[in-house]
Amino acid sequence: MKLDKFTIKSQEAIQAAQQLAMDRGHQAISDAHIMEGILEVDDQVLPFLLKKLGANLDPIRTAVRAHIESLPRVEGGQQYLSREAND
Repeated sequence: MKLDKFTIKSQEAIQAAQQLAMDRGHQAISDAHIMEGILEVDDQVLPFLLKKLGANLDPIRTAVRAHIESLPRVEGGQQYLSREAND
């Protein structure tokens, strides 16, 4: 993945997702990590968009965090984007 093709905020979200995965001992960086990275980096755009759609952010955030916590932990190995996140 070429990060230089992304906006600054997108780069920050992907880096936050990578750090979250590393902190949790996850080898694969999943779409849930990226979603949490987006929520962490920009706490204004996504809540605004979800509000426009009539969605409540709190249950979404809770579900994303619960999914991240359910992922298997590994020691060692190189991090990579999961197939879903890469798509």
